[in-house]
Amino acid sequence: MPTSLVAKLASIIDHAVLAPLATTGDLECACIKAREYSIASVCVKPWMVAGAATLLRGSGVVASTVIGFPQGGMHPRIKLAESAQALADGAGELDMVANLGWVAGGDWTKVFDEVHAIAKLCHRNKAKLKVILETCLLTEEQKRKLCEVAAEAGTDFVKTSTGYSTAGYTRDDLLLMRASVPTHVGIKASGGVRTLGQAMILMEAGINRIGTGSTWAILEEAKKAKRFEP
Repeated sequence: MPTSLVAKLASIIDHAVLAPLATTGDLECACIKAREYSIASVCVKPWMVAGAATLLRGSGVVASTVIGFPQGGMHPRIKLAESAQALADGAGELDMVANLGWVAGGDWTKVFDEVHAIAKLCHRNKAKLKVILETCLLTEEQKRKLCEVAAEAGTDFVKTSTGYSTAGYTRDDLLLMRASVPTHVGIKASGGVRTLGQAMILMEAGINRIGTGSTWAILEEAKKAKRFEP
């Protein structure tokens, strides 16, 4: 029996609960809906991880969180400690912002070492790491090199954006990222995914994850669509 459009989309969506004023009530509502739709993960602020892990336990939906958010400039030991705390609280995936100053300055050994340390920590805990590029701030060469370094350092995904800078994902950035990492490294599009049409284009292009705060509107619209329905 064919898989429904709703299920296909839900399986690649990380629902973001990252707004500055997001509350415990927002988290609870998001986790209830996440269980209903069986989305990939609920991506929350670090202080929410333990609550998300509890609310999602047994559902198959992963509790995920952000590290070094949103500019990536924390001391690497702080980012490593933040990662360790998130994993201890029950996070199964970490979305870490790369140190953009190091990227801009070409300090690639430092970029590698930071990503490698957090990737090793994740993998010891059977968790996954996504490295956020913040593509709107980088040159094509910086984006390409960061993807290559992150992949070599062991990341599981490269991700376009935090959603809190000057712009989000673009088609050209996604193509560049896919060409810059091995096939086993996933691509996550985020920043500006708000409609079913956008999500469909990304899914059909083979993007592995979509980050959005518009999950429920997208999936409700998908319920009305006919493609992929049994």
